Amino acid sequence: MSIISIFNLFLYQPSFNLLILLYVYIPGHDLGVAVIVLTILVRLLFYPLSVKSIKTQEAMNKIQPRLKEVKEKFKNDVQKQSAEMMALYKKHNISPWSNFLLMLIQIPVIIALFQVFSRGFGPEILQPNLYSFIAMPDLSSPTLFGILNLTQSNMVVAVLAGVTQFFQTKMITPSSKKEKGESKKATGAGMQKSMLYFFPLFTIYILSRLNSAVGLYWLTSNLFALVQQYYLLKRKHD
Repeated sequence: MSIISIFNLFLYQPSFNLLILLYVYIPGHDLGVAVIVLTILVRLLFYPLSVKSIKTQEAMNKIQPRLKEVKEKFKNDVQKQSAEMMALYKKHNISPWSNFLLMLIQIPVIIALFQVFSRGFGPEILQPNLYSFIAMPDLSSPTLFGILNLTQSNMVVAVLAGVTQFFQTKMITPSSKKEKGESKKATGAGMQKSMLYFFPLFTIYILSRLNSAVGLYWLTSNLFALVQQYYLLKRKHD
């Protein structure tokens, strides 16, 4: 069995059929609402991982000044620098690779959802992918509240997704205040600021060329992340 077949069998088809079941059983039979509910269910599934990722990012931001000191102090001794950095991570109970691993776990599911929304909902997609116990639904009008056509691109949805991604990233981005005698270039603040604006703009560009089901998924996911981050950060500082 090929990797594509395994992906379709264990990720794409279950996600696709869950979306159709939500469409069938949610009152009003609104595909846009089904997309929103499915996105929220997936975010809830990965909620513990997201919490850990946010806490790790916060801890990493907090020790950045100390990491810079270590890098500067041992810039001519790579082995000593690495040892000191690992000791610092251990002291603060931080796994520097945890965010990468958490993202790695989620990537297959994210790709599956992306495929569900981007492939569309025509008969040529429904017939080979629906489970036998699910009746063929009427998706002749795949919309959100009868207004947003999910099979077409929508610039408003794309822009909203980009804006929410900007605020989501900004919320957990450390302050870029310059220390005395330290240039913005040295702190990396310029690059950080560039990425803060680049990725939302890139998101808008990509989503403006895809069907709005993908944009709705992206927007819903960003809004969920914003609420989650606000709740966690507010609770920590109360």
